[in-house]
Amino acid sequence: MKLAVIYDSKTGNTRQAAEWIAEGMMGVDGVEARTFQIGEVDEDFVKASKGVVIGSPSYSASMTPAMRMWLFESAKALGFAGKLGGAFATVQFTHGGGELVIQSILTIMLASGMLCYSGGSSSGMPVIHIGPVGVNGNKEAHNSLEYYKDYFEIFGRRFADKAAEIFE
Repeated sequence: MKLAVIYDSKTGNTRQAAEWIAEGMMGVDGVEARTFQIGEVDEDFVKASKGVVIGSPSYSASMTPAMRMWLFESAKALGFAGKLGGAFATVQFTHGGGELVIQSILTIMLASGMLCYSGGSSSGMPVIHIGPVGVNGNKEAHNSLEYYKDYFEIFGRRFADKAAEIFE
């Protein structure tokens, strides 16, 4: 089963988070997961995927303008309707609006006809309600994206498990 992780990244932090999610996905038998920067998406792979996870850095507590435009222009063409969708964010500040980024991505996914994933508390600890958020160390010297690696990997594995449950 194919799963895609698509992201926008300016400093490499969101790319790193996407790679961790894909690593978690690959821990599920039969899953082929690939990551794509917007603008470099393998359309055939995404069309054949059963699930798509979208990630963006927070820009003023919203997804990047490039991600918003990409979603509006690509969701229908890539056949998002009926696929499992998930979202994640990276932020420069602990309270940088990551949850708002995720909610805005999930809203577009729902409007595109996707099934949206949230393991919430049903998956146990750690609880990842609507998607993982990682704080990078660019602005907060006491923080590091590495601190959040496990959350991204766990989210990826849980997402893949749910996709397998639904589609296989």
